[in-house]
Amino acid sequence: MASIVILGSGKGSNARRILDYFSGNKSIRVAALVSDKPRRGFLDISYDYRVNLEIIKGEELSDPKWLAHFKLMYRPDLIVLAGYLKLIPVEFIQAFEGKIINLHPALLPKFGGKGMYGGNVHKAVISTGETESGITVHYVNSEYDKGETIFQVVCPVLADDTPEALAGRIHELEHAHLPQVIENLLTTNHAV
Repeated sequence: MASIVILGSGKGSNARRILDYFSGNKSIRVAALVSDKPRRGFLDISYDYRVNLEIIKGEELSDPKWLAHFKLMYRPDLIVLAGYLKLIPVEFIQAFEGKIINLHPALLPKFGGKGMYGGNVHKAVISTGETESGITVHYVNSEYDKGETIFQVVCPVLADDTPEALAGRIHELEHAHLPQVIENLLTTNHAV
């Protein structure tokens, strides 16, 4: 059975959507949730789905003891950053080379990099007069939002859009497409 680990920093709506999508799946399971903060959303999701939750500060991801525990305990085939805001340490990337993907709420390479998340992205998209935005799923490397693109989907930026309205449409795209991208990666490559 393929194993997914989800890393997040926020409320966890994408983590919940992924768990819903794979609930009852006989070949893919979510083995754990990892958050850099003890946020209520991730605690609730962990409880609701009976999935282990690890609270690990970003810099602790490079600790050899934690990496060994993570590999032995969860044996991830895919690690999904869904709203995780910290830069992933090189040691973690090397330990899981080619198995870490990130969800970004814009069409990379535009509007990526440090500080470009959530409302910051949507404000920047609107303020520069873009006519479209969307989501990007990409492999993770040692730089923010610079890894190879796996998937993109577009939505319009409307003339009267607010960052909140655009964020709502972006969340719909994330929830609709991220679980399918994960499934495609795991079923076509199994070990990504």
